[in-house]
Amino acid sequence: DRMQIPTIDGRFKRQNAAPAPAHGINAAALRSDRFRLAREGEWARLESILGQIEKGKLRRISDEDVLALPALYRTAASSLAVARETSLDAATLAYLEALVQRAWFQVYGPREGFGAWLRRFLGGDLSRAVREVWLDTCIALFMMIAGAIAGWLLVARDEQWYFTLVGEMAGGRVPGASPAALLESLEAQDSASGLSAFAAQLFQNNAGVAIFAFALGFAFGIPTLMLLVQNMAMLGAMLWLYHDAGLLGPFVAWLAVHGTTELFAILLAGAAGLHIGRRMAFPGQRGVIAAAADAGRRGAQVMVGVVLMLVLAALLEAFPRQLAGTQARAIIGTFMLVMWLAYFYALRLRHPPERA
Repeated sequence: DRMQIPTIDGRFKRQNAAPAPAHGINAAALRSDRFRLAREGEWARLESILGQIEKGKLRRISDEDVLALPALYRTAASSLAVARETSLDAATLAYLEALVQRAWFQVYGPREGFGAWLRRFLGGDLSRAVREVWLDTCIALFMMIAGAIAGWLLVARDEQWYFTLVGEMAGGRVPGASPAALLESLEAQDSASGLSAFAAQLFQNNAGVAIFAFALGFAFGIPTLMLLVQNMAMLGAMLWLYHDAGLLGPFVAWLAVHGTTELFAILLAGAAGLHIGRRMAFPGQRGVIAAAADAGRRGAQVMVGVVLMLVLAALLEAFPRQLAGTQARAIIGTFMLVMWLAYFYALRLRHPPERA
């Protein structure tokens, strides 16, 4: 660990080869300071521009700074690469990493916030996605109607089918119950106490059915169709029950206040799942993966709308259905159905202008 160095007269003497530790630390600190001083002006300018953008003060940024932003970002990214390669101090590395991350988001990140995206989504993207799955919607609607008819006919032939189809959800609404008891289950309540928790529970149940209807579409849509038939058979059984008691009108009004939104949402969820399965089974000239990916993006847009519809359906089911009378329920349900049909199919909404 000692080395020989030549003297003036050509002889050698021994000397420690290892430099003093303090000298190495001081040299590294000096190198880091010089590196920072040579570039901190550009870093400070970039940080100032980013601060103005992040605060929403775009109008205060000069044209020169806007044009310089990409170049300043690349300079900061290059400085970060050099700093990592030369093992500069941790504070400089942490500062540059945070600065480059912020700059990358402003240079290459999304050009719109959540509010702008929501306006664009509700202003045209959602209704367009729903119209693009129109064939799958027609197929799902046919299966839902067929399921309701099947449930009605099965119970009309044998009342034991009612307990098989409805199960625990029957409660006191069973064949043989008096019309007064069935009518009592449809009466409005005097208070909204506890209905918020009821709405949350209803949303959870409805969302579960919709998610299953969508998620099962990958198996070529067959499980989705079976799920739709099963749920609508239960509804058909209950329709028969109230029809047999002479209360079909009040029951339809009680159901319509939220059902026109809830059933429409389940219909669209089933159509979105069926759309994916159908595109996988018949991809056309495209590959199966590419066709499924395209259908999945479209189905995901529809499902975002389904979630919003189910939130509204839960609120309608918990409040207007429980508090309003038969006539008001029918009016609300009809209005919601017309509104959804107009929004999805009649009105051709345009995209709002996107930010540059």
